[in-house]
Amino acid sequence: MENNTNGGFSYTYSAKEQEELKRIREKYAPKEEDGMARLRRLDREVTKKAETVALIIGIIGVLVMGFGMSLVMSPLAGSLGIGETVALIVGISLGLIGAALAALAYPLYNLVLKREREKIAPEIIRITDGMLK
Repeated sequence: MENNTNGGFSYTYSAKEQEELKRIREKYAPKEEDGMARLRRLDREVTKKAETVALIIGIIGVLVMGFGMSLVMSPLAGSLGIGETVALIVGISLGLIGAALAALAYPLYNLVLKREREKIAPEIIRITDGMLK
């Protein structure tokens, strides 16, 4: 610790402490992102959103279809207090609705992917134009 000319103190850290300070500072400093890293991140975000939407719809569809199948094939109708005929009709209906939802997952993936790519296209073109020159 040394006395400054302006009346304050200045501290000098050892090389080991300097390295530790740099590591801690890097954790909190804003990250610089080059063009290629930004392109990869944007592309990942588009794909990730489409995958998430498709997975949610697909899983909901499979669960609905499974509940419909369980109404048809198990004694669940008796414990729910509904007749076998009603359970059969409701179960088949739920199974078909669930199968339709599960089948829509992939076309929905393509639709979301296309829309998200259209949204991000100007930014991608701008970044790649700067990188190609």
